[in-house]
Amino acid sequence: MVVTAHGGAAGEEGSGLSRRVPVIVGPTASGKTGVALVLAEILGGEIISADSRQIYRFLDVGTAKPTPAQRGLIRHHFIDELNPDEEFNAGRFGEMGRKAVDQIFARGRLPIVAGGSGLYIRSLIDGLFEGPGADPEFRDLLEDRIRRGGLPDLLEELRRLDPVTASRIDPTKPRRVVRALEVIHATGRSLSSHQSAPKIELSFVPVLFGLLWERKDLYRRIDSRCDRMLSGGLLEEAASLQQRGYGMNLNALNTVGYKEAFALLRGELSPGEMPAEFRKNSRRYAKRQMTWFRRDGRVRWIGMNEQRVEGDVAGEIAREFCRVPAPEIP
Repeated sequence: MVVTAHGGAAGEEGSGLSRRVPVIVGPTASGKTGVALVLAEILGGEIISADSRQIYRFLDVGTAKPTPAQRGLIRHHFIDELNPDEEFNAGRFGEMGRKAVDQIFARGRLPIVAGGSGLYIRSLIDGLFEGPGADPEFRDLLEDRIRRGGLPDLLEELRRLDPVTASRIDPTKPRRVVRALEVIHATGRSLSSHQSAPKIELSFVPVLFGLLWERKDLYRRIDSRCDRMLSGGLLEEAASLQQRGYGMNLNALNTVGYKEAFALLRGELSPGEMPAEFRKNSRRYAKRQMTWFRRDGRVRWIGMNEQRVEGDVAGEIAREFCRVPAPEIP
């Protein structure tokens, strides 16, 4: 298929294809980067990375960032734009990502979103309530309660004040529990009530594609990728980050791969224990990603296996993308 720079199939100018945006989702190690690169070549696109860690400099091996050569071939956005100690969140990504979509279209190119951060993708295409700015005094109070009594006390309070958010939240993420309670304190309304407010109006139509693997095959790919990261310098990268003054107190580094690497550097994991812990936590993360994406009925799932090369998968997505009926854009 010949495709114009505007993202529409040749002879279909004005059909509305130029305001559609393919969004490639899936768990870690599912092949999103490679498929997105080939799709960008086919459709004349630029890639918007919906990965919550690739935006940070110096986090290369542990985030499986596209290589400099790949980024030289296809323009990427939201990669290497911040230092690890700079704050960034899903709300900001959604706002900035929508601007990037419009700018890419204005250049006559097609935006292609690819990533596994479900909250970032939801923020981009559905909007996400950011809430009020942090109240340092109230946050200090909550964090002191965590230090004294642990997280269960705050979780129980959240279940009482906002049971919907409490049922959705990852109980291992203290920052999210604190944030939900901050919103209630600052606005008098629950986070879930804010998030159920009317959604944003988009200037484009997202078309979601998910890369679906059999679990055993996906876990084998995850294990292999963890091993490649370790042999490719993950531990050295973590040590370098530490030397630059970046540690586990930063949200950017509180993620699978870096957590285990820093634990090894601190002596909390042995060289024999760390790889197994890294693989286990990566598989758990992938399971949570798939749970998130399976809840979204808009995702068109593409069956994956080791015999399917990236070009075949990207070609299938391109054909399906161009067949999607074009709804009107507000």
